[in-house]
Amino acid sequence: MRRAHVRRARWIALMLVLGSLAPVRAEVIERILAVVSGALVLQSDAEAAIKLGLVTVPPGADRLQAALDQLIERQLMLIEVDRYGPPEPPLSEVDVSVREIDQRIGSGERMNAILRESGMTVDQLRLRVRDDLRIRSYLLQRFGNQPVPPEDEIVQYYRTHEREFTRDGVVRPFSEAGIQARDALIAERRSQLIREWLAGLRRRTDINVLYLPGR
Repeated sequence: MRRAHVRRARWIALMLVLGSLAPVRAEVIERILAVVSGALVLQSDAEAAIKLGLVTVPPGADRLQAALDQLIERQLMLIEVDRYGPPEPPLSEVDVSVREIDQRIGSGERMNAILRESGMTVDQLRLRVRDDLRIRSYLLQRFGNQPVPPEDEIVQYYRTHEREFTRDGVVRPFSEAGIQARDALIAERRSQLIREWLAGLRRRTDINVLYLPGR
């Protein structure tokens, strides 16, 4: 009988010890993926951005690597935005953007669950959305007014991108698709200018990438 009591006491003690260890085991150890001019890019940032649809992950790509590349670029742009200080976006625009995120991922409790998993609050998400809107405003101000290309360059773009102007297997004539071709060419050149600008920011900024794919 005494042995039974001893065994029971040991069992209770063991369960208490395991219970005390459970919270430690459940703790998520934060992982630093990169440092951009002193600002940390954490794995939780990347995971949250992926789950909330704030970054694009190409099929077959390393999820964290794809997210990290975009988060590094975002941080580089944010440094420039803070330097030049474009106007603050209206709160109504922030509200709309947050609702769009909520709708994109399925509405309801899904967004709250992602925020909890990532250790992010709704207020922090709103701050992120605010900064995204500031970046968008800055890019529009800096790269928005692109010159209209000469018609021969628009025609050349149209001819080399026929798939963009094909409907039901038939290529639309230039007389119909010319404006679309012009806008697409302007957008392509704007994107190229932004890529070159970002490449320059990367060269001038202290970036330490700690993430190694597959580890």
